Amino acid sequence: MERKNAWKTYDAAENEKLNAVCSEYSKYLDNGKTERECVTNTIKMAEAKGYRDMNKIIAEGGKLKSGDCVYFNTMGKAVMLFKMGKQPLEKGINIVGAHIDSPRMDLKQNPMYEDTDIAYLDTHYYGGIKKYQWVTIPLALHGVVAKKDDTLVNIVIGEDLSDPVVGISDLLIHLAGDQLGKKGSVVIEGEELNVIIGSRPLEGEDKEAVKANMLKILKEKYDIEEEDFLSAEIEVVPAGPTRDFGLDRSMILGYGHDDRVCSYASVNALLSIDDIPEYTCCCLLADKEEIGSVGATGMSAKYFENAVAELLNASGSYSELVLRRALAACRMLSCDVSAAYDPNFAGAFERKNSAYLGRGVCFNKYTGSRGKSGSNDANAEYCGRLRTIMDDAGVNFQTAELGKVDQGGGGTIAYICAAYGMEVIDSGVAVLSMHAPWEIISKADLYEATKAYRAFMLNA
Repeated sequence: MERKNAWKTYDAAENEKLNAVCSEYSKYLDNGKTERECVTNTIKMAEAKGYRDMNKIIAEGGKLKSGDCVYFNTMGKAVMLFKMGKQPLEKGINIVGAHIDSPRMDLKQNPMYEDTDIAYLDTHYYGGIKKYQWVTIPLALHGVVAKKDDTLVNIVIGEDLSDPVVGISDLLIHLAGDQLGKKGSVVIEGEELNVIIGSRPLEGEDKEAVKANMLKILKEKYDIEEEDFLSAEIEVVPAGPTRDFGLDRSMILGYGHDDRVCSYASVNALLSIDDIPEYTCCCLLADKEEIGSVGATGMSAKYFENAVAELLNASGSYSELVLRRALAACRMLSCDVSAAYDPNFAGAFERKNSAYLGRGVCFNKYTGSRGKSGSNDANAEYCGRLRTIMDDAGVNFQTAELGKVDQGGGGTIAYICAAYGMEVIDSGVAVLSMHAPWEIISKADLYEATKAYRAFMLNA
């Protein structure tokens, strides 16, 4: 039952393909540190392969046929790509679905203040983080500011080598006796995640002169006022590029592997399909998974269902009954990362049922927490079919659970999609230091995920 190390199966040609995939993924990760950036870059990749904006097709009253490639952009924060297949949509869609939001800190709507000649930005953390991991590291600001005249200003500060970075201070060890006696969850508290952005006062200003200087800089560079923060979405993320990790360059260190590694593998797999597939194929990239898949761009919203309705209508076969049949007939991989076994913290894992770096793409029959709470729990028959698909395609894969039964757990978008009656299982890449500012994956696992998702879409 022990799965082989994928590296042992590669020849020179396979290693070359692997390196090409990983090189492109690193660029994807560096250029997509927010969900908005991921959507923009994914659409660019799709349009380069001939995908068209479905909303424009709808507006023009256009029709779809087998082989057509389209995308839906949902508020700039979620995106769906479809390649129309030979079979009618009523026979179902082969879906690879991931999420493109990652743990981070968001600026509050009234974020800027000055205290003792230091200017700060106040934050509210997003998703599950260990707050103490986010202090004393270089941070960058990414996001958008929506002005009252409807213009949208893009913000990226801290990524270019010529840019300044920002960050959060920590208490010096010499005075940290009380702090170090606290539980890890409160060593740094949420209201202490205040980002330092400057300390130079504006000449001629007496009151809050440092804050005034920061606002002057923002006005000159981006033409925004303090009040514009009321309609802004600015995220605080680790500054700097993705890096090869390990002396053998076998791993990748980067921000947002959860879940952009599965997002990239899904996009790569779909865009690699040139011929008309038997069944329509979909790459679905959702937002808000880290906070419960809520809101208009989270998977709990109806945009996927609405997209399928539009596809049916443009194919000339829409009815409410056909829509329900199409959704129930879908087959899906909920592509989300899995916890990689870490020997440093072996007590949190059950070795026989853990994911390991370098042993291929991972399938989680169920996630959830403790008694499978919040889990999808895929059917045995579906698992059997997937084993056949993976073996026939020469994919290295493994199965896993998320740690020991009573240790904790986590969820994905799988149970939401399964509510339509479709077959769903979780599948993804094993990650070390998941939800930390910098996470680690194996290049081999990313490569196997791209192979697995392609084989699934062509053969499920």
